[in-house]
Order: sequence, then structure tokens, then C-alpha cells
Amino acid sequence: MNSPAITKPAFDKQGDQSDEARVDAAMGCFVSEFGVTAALHLESCVHCGLCAEACHFHIATGDAKYTPIYKLEPFRRAYLREASPFAPLVRALGLVKKPGIAELQQWQELLYDSCTMCGRCTVACPMGIDIAELVKEARHGMFRAGLVPERLALMDRTARQWGSTATPGEDLPDILAEAAKEHGVEIPCDLVAADVLVTAAPAELGEHTKALADAAKILNRIGVKWTMHQSGFDAANIGFNNGDLELQERLTRSLIDTAVKIGAKTVLLPECGHAYGAARWEAAKWYGEALPVRIIHMTEFLDELIATDRIRVKKIGESATFHDPCQIVRRGGLEAAARRVLTALGFDLVELKDHGVTGFCCGGGGGVVSNPRATPLRHKVFEMKKQQVEATGAKHFVTSCGQCRITLEMGAKHANWNTPTESLLELVADNLAD
Repeated sequence: MNSPAITKPAFDKQGDQSDEARVDAAMGCFVSEFGVTAALHLESCVHCGLCAEACHFHIATGDAKYTPIYKLEPFRRAYLREASPFAPLVRALGLVKKPGIAELQQWQELLYDSCTMCGRCTVACPMGIDIAELVKEARHGMFRAGLVPERLALMDRTARQWGSTATPGEDLPDILAEAAKEHGVEIPCDLVAADVLVTAAPAELGEHTKALADAAKILNRIGVKWTMHQSGFDAANIGFNNGDLELQERLTRSLIDTAVKIGAKTVLLPECGHAYGAARWEAAKWYGEALPVRIIHMTEFLDELIATDRIRVKKIGESATFHDPCQIVRRGGLEAAARRVLTALGFDLVELKDHGVTGFCCGGGGGVVSNPRATPLRHKVFEMKKQQVEATGAKHFVTSCGQCRITLEMGAKHANWNTPTESLLELVADNLAD
């Protein structure tokens, strides 16, 4: 007689808190997030459903539970009970039920497995509700409750111990020395003084060291004094994705404080979307004043170097289409910069049906690509991108985010799709003109 299949629950939990303590931790954190902006957003929803038509997970599955605003239901209920104008009356009359542990466990899938915080729903919302930002704030409470997908929680613990999800800082010099030898380029490490502090994404310290070497190639070409540094090198902020505010602050400060220590005026971020969100747009809140350094994404850097003629590139002269990384383009504003670099490379740009600020996510942002439980859902989303790329007929498929590249490569492998995803940085480095 065959044993019945054991179905793994669609939630994980960390720590030994009681169910009641988990709910209280989540609710307490939710309430702490309810400033004026969050309150206005939560009061403004008219239930029009337009956000559902913007979400790649909802479109790919047709499942109503993936409607973006529905993912905020526990967060909304906490607001109505604890912080809304009529909260005392709501509680006294029992008009809104307090979320329970079963509901928080259910919503773990909606907040982590089926949301990349891409912001396409935010752009579509006629009331201007920043749903992606509210999801990020809701994750703060889920982390406090110890209700995070286990793979993300493991990465969180690793980053707390090492300062990186990829490697301890003391191993960085050896990793850079090996990459420098493999690619024939000088990669300085731990200089006591430099003008530019260069950071990396975890994949660039492993399987994608060419991206790191190509950044070095360009920096060495322009003659700037730069370095990487083991006290602050990993820009891909897992705390930002998980809702771990303490870790998010620590990882961000490690970059900026290291730059200040060595006298660097610029922190150069890698081709990584969430690094851009965490370091460029949220770093100031940890300091309470203007940042002491400039933080710039690799796309901006390449655009500025080409515009000022500090580097020149050869014309490739072939057709290309471009995947717009959500955190860099839609939420970061670098739509035109990437296209100017593509133009400088001589590409005939054939835009995807949905591109720029309305482009579809790769399906793996916000930690989704690192969450094995979300893999089947991510594959469904990939089919949307694959069809749009094929419809262009372009010879090259380019992006400016390493995380997007990894997600798209994984999707292509699963779909037996032979179109490679190319890095904007690597294309520039491979086509530098003398």
C-alpha cells in the first residue's frame, strides 16, 4: 500500500515564538509603519482591479489571489484596527477581525513567493497607491514574526555573519586575485585611499566574475583611483528584500562608512536592481542628512563616461531588445540612460511590447529567484517575457541587472530557449575602442 504524499506547507517559520507572539510581533511592526503616507495609501483604494491587470503573477495564472492589493490584506486590517481614524470604534464593535497565525502563514506566499516589489501595480493604480512599497513594509512585520521563506532566512543569517550572502570579507582578496588572473585585469583590493569604492553583487564573486573584471577593465581604462574593500563590498542587500531592517541598515552603512574611511567620493553599484533601491534611494534614512558620498549605478556610470568621451565604444550594428530592470528603470529612473548606452553601441533597438516604466518584471526580483518554492510560478511568468522577446526578432537580448540576468537564464534553461541574456556592462567592456 502506497503511503499518501506529504505536501509541504506553503510557509516556513523561524525561531520558537508562540503563534500568539508571532501575530503580536507582526501587528506591532505593521502599526509602526503607519505614517501619513501609508495611511493615505491604505485609505485610497477604490477596489478598481487595475493593479491585477498590471501584475505578471496574476496575468500568468489568472488566479485572483495574486491581485496586488489583496496581498496587503493583513496589513490593511492592522491599520483599520490600530491606526485608522476610527480604530477604537472598529475594535470595540469588532468590525475588523485581528489577523491570526493561519492568515499570516497564508500571506507569506503572497508577500514573498508572488511579489517581486516591481512596482508595475503602483504605476497602474489610478489613486497613486504605492503597492510595492506597502508590500515591502508588510515584509518588515513578517520578518519580525519569523515568517520568512527559509531560503531567504538562511541568506539573512549568512549575511549577518559574513556581511555578504556570498563570502566572508576576509576571503575577498583571494577571490579578486583569482578573478584578476583569470581575466587578465588588475583588481585593487583594500587600498587605504581611493576616489571610488566599487561594490559587487554575489554572483559577480562566483559564476559571473567576468562582470566584475569588465568593471575593472573600464575603471582602469579611465585612470581613476578605485578599490574594492573587504569591510564593505556586497551591495545586494538581502535585508532590503526580507524585511530585516536591522540588517538592511548594517549592510548599507558598511558601504558608505567604508567609502568615507578611504576618502572615496563615489560608491559604484553593480548591475543589481535591489542594490540600487537599498543604497541609492534608502541609504539617507539611516543617516538623517545628505549622504557624504555619491551613490551611482553602473548604468549611470557607463552613460556618463560615454557622454563625456572618457571612453569610446565600437559600433556593433545589429538589432537588440532590452529588458528594463524594475528597480533600476521603473523605480529608479534610468530608462533613458540605458538606451543612450545601447545607441552608442550602434544597436538598432527594437522595443518589447511592454517596455520602459511599463515593462514586465523578470519574475525573480524581491528574493523570488532565491525562493525554491516559487520556482513553478516564476517559470509561468518567464513565458510572458520569452514571447515578447521572440516577437521583436532582435538578435541580442540585453539587460542591466545581474539578478534579472540570472532569473532569465534560469527560465531559458527550463524552457529550452537558446536566446542568451547579455549584460550591458559586458557589451561595453567587450567593445571599448582604442
